[in-house]
Amino acid sequence: MRLVWKSLDKMRCLRKRSTIPFLGFLITFLLFLNLYIEDGYVVEGDKRQLRVTSVHAPSSERYVHTFRDLSNFSGTINVTYRYLAGTPLNRKKYLTIGLSSVKRKRGNYLLETIKSIFDQSSYEELKEIVVVVHLADFDLVWCENLVQEITRKFAHHIIAGRLLVIQAPEEYYPSLDGLKRNYNDPEDRVRFRSKQNVDYAFLLNFCTNLSHFYMMLEDDVRCSRNFLTALKKVITSRDGSYWVMLEFSKLGYIGKLYHSKDLPRLAHFLLMFYQEMPCDWLLIHFRGLLAQKDVIRFKPSLFQHMGYYSSYKGAENKLKDDDFEEDSIDIPDNPPASLYTNINVFENYDAAKAYSTVDEYFWGKPPSTGDFFVIVFNKSTKISKIKIATGSDDRQNDILHHGALEVGEKLVGTKKGKLCSSYITLGEFKNGNIEVQDVDHKIAFNIECVRIVVTASQKEWLIIRSISLWTTQPPSQ
Repeated sequence: MRLVWKSLDKMRCLRKRSTIPFLGFLITFLLFLNLYIEDGYVVEGDKRQLRVTSVHAPSSERYVHTFRDLSNFSGTINVTYRYLAGTPLNRKKYLTIGLSSVKRKRGNYLLETIKSIFDQSSYEELKEIVVVVHLADFDLVWCENLVQEITRKFAHHIIAGRLLVIQAPEEYYPSLDGLKRNYNDPEDRVRFRSKQNVDYAFLLNFCTNLSHFYMMLEDDVRCSRNFLTALKKVITSRDGSYWVMLEFSKLGYIGKLYHSKDLPRLAHFLLMFYQEMPCDWLLIHFRGLLAQKDVIRFKPSLFQHMGYYSSYKGAENKLKDDDFEEDSIDIPDNPPASLYTNINVFENYDAAKAYSTVDEYFWGKPPSTGDFFVIVFNKSTKISKIKIATGSDDRQNDILHHGALEVGEKLVGTKKGKLCSSYITLGEFKNGNIEVQDVDHKIAFNIECVRIVVTASQKEWLIIRSISLWTTQPPSQ
């Protein structure tokens, strides 16, 4: 076994910094390890065997026993957690919110973060969430003092089963000495981010069966009001579509949403590559390996970073998410769709980027009368509001000077795919923008297409900066 891990280390040494070579290596490694496990070389042990092995095995071998059932990534990791406060309920909740926290040299925001989660949730929302705090510091005195504070401030939430505080014992951790110095990071930085990956992995592993969905936050975050209602609306709008990770903040490991069924895979993944790179970089590779190519991020952001000092060396960290809004319940939830246009696209500024929630846009060459940009939904839907913005701050004249907004039904097959055969006009663009409220009250049918039509040729190029749609939830939601 030692020879295998040494050979894998040599393979990793050959990896370049670029994403594509790393992904190539990653896939090769996973296939190799899968075959290796299927041949029966990985020893499986129960919790006691794992504990004994982690104490006595050499550093290159001691952690192999953690990777149980790796052939399909579905098995949880054998860890005997310490329950510091609260115990899990038998009933699955809708959402688990996970926080991992360590002792900081300057500042501590964990209590404020927990308070924000509970204060910004209604009584009905609180019934559907459970918050799990992983105290991942090996200073047991610090942990004990903090648990006492948490218990004193949030006793009623602990009693109600809404708050759990856990710890993964130090003996389950892999070696944090002699780690690879990727990206020229100093040794203490590598140790910090490598341990953080393991901290998150053990947290994810614990939360696997607590709820249907899982949200990762950091321990220095404040929440928007009724964030759970906004989350549920987005999840419902994407019913029937494939996704791995939905993002509700553009910062770090904040506001990242997963299906709970994917948590064992993610936990194993973070453990396998804990010393390779920071966790937020690993998440990008994980998402890609599970075939979600693009970022799916929603604005306004539901969570805001509030700390001023990092958990790494107490360094200043004043990053803020400028898309955050305190009252974000009215978040657009663009339903899954295909996009088509006959406008000549410039370079890689394709149609999908106007419908994306990341900071990208569609950019086309001067459109002519009759040109169109159409959104075809995967399934018909009711829409309450549509808002479209064209142009940009640095190209303010690249707007749609003359255009109309239409909604359609009755899909028919064409050479370019399915398109609607019947449309109704909702309004005209003014100064490059349009916003239509109460669409569901004006249109009797379930909408299958939304179309932008150019009503007069223009000499200027066209930027469609954002397309935001608000769906109407069924009464049962």
